[in-house]
Amino acid sequence: MIPKVSFVVPCYKFGHLLAECVESILAQSYQDFEVLIMDDNSPDNTPEVARSFKDPRVKHVRNEPNLGHLSNYNKGIALARGEYVWLISADDRLRSAHVLERYVSLLDRSPNVGFVFCPAMKLIDGCEAGVMPYSLVADHDVVINGHNFLGQHLLFANIVPAPAAMARKRCYEQMNSFPLDLPHTGDWYLWGMFSLYFDVGFFAEPMVNRRFHTGNMSKSFCTEAAHTMFANNLAVPLRIFERAKHEGFPRVVESCKRGIATEYLRQVTPAQDGDPIQTWLSDNEFENSSSANISDRQCRALIQSWVYAGLADNHYDHGRSAQALHYYRQALRQNRRMVRVWAKYFLLQTGAVGTILRAGLSRTKRGKNEIPIKKAEPQHNRTPIRNSAITNSSQQ
Repeated sequence: MIPKVSFVVPCYKFGHLLAECVESILAQSYQDFEVLIMDDNSPDNTPEVARSFKDPRVKHVRNEPNLGHLSNYNKGIALARGEYVWLISADDRLRSAHVLERYVSLLDRSPNVGFVFCPAMKLIDGCEAGVMPYSLVADHDVVINGHNFLGQHLLFANIVPAPAAMARKRCYEQMNSFPLDLPHTGDWYLWGMFSLYFDVGFFAEPMVNRRFHTGNMSKSFCTEAAHTMFANNLAVPLRIFERAKHEGFPRVVESCKRGIATEYLRQVTPAQDGDPIQTWLSDNEFENSSSANISDRQCRALIQSWVYAGLADNHYDHGRSAQALHYYRQALRQNRRMVRVWAKYFLLQTGAVGTILRAGLSRTKRGKNEIPIKKAEPQHNRTPIRNSAITNSSQQ
């Protein structure tokens, strides 16, 4: 019998945590699923733990040789027989016995929804340590228009916790699963591509645990070269930009431009403590990179102007007036139609009086020729999930 849901559980050196993950799946109120333990030739006791489960729905798949994490994910997704696929690492776990039931109910009733997720609760040394703040999209259950989800959230940062999302298998099939050249941001890229074609379901209750420990894959990523991480981050809005242009989604195209500018601005801003993947690009490196990645000259100039304007604002906020003037000039060199930038540039040259006037300027409406780099404000684009079967908060 073909299961409704396939859990793909990649495991490498997590044999000591595997049982906790699988047991949290077996404890679900909704029981029509299979569990594929994708053992990537793990050198620990993963095979022994996998064989300890007597439930016939649990299957152990051992790779010979080691495939690497993305190829292991893709193999598991290809083997999955379910209509829905939930990829959850062996070091994470479900914290609510009703999460699968709620996810399946929404997807069954909403063919327009491609994937669902919820906030993740941090797990440190076996104890819960608060909700991951970036995953708090709303304070209620909602279905979000996919293009709005991109424009308000996903083109600026990956806000979908990896262990908390379940997607239709056909979403993965349409996107050819994880791109092997994005080892750090493959999941972020896929959520973005899914959102181009589908809406997104969000449940406000944190029903999944994301474990933090020394063996986290994300920690090992951050020890690698920052420029590699940056390239992976930048690739997400760049690739969605190209697909959105091809598909004729102009609103998403504009959002992608802001997403690209936001990532570049992060990388040209003087280094921030605690940011492990900031490279601090020089002006020449930034312009060379944007020239290599953005073929359209007009689009490239627009993005460069936003980045320079944002960098100028940063210098101004830190009392570096000379640098701020320099970068306002750089922004205007790329785009002379930036009304607010002209105003900031001239006011900065008038000293204390300009500072007072600029405070007033910051409260006025943006000039129509200047597009903000930051995320757009939330709009009325979300459909509340009204069915009581999936809106009622479930207890563990």
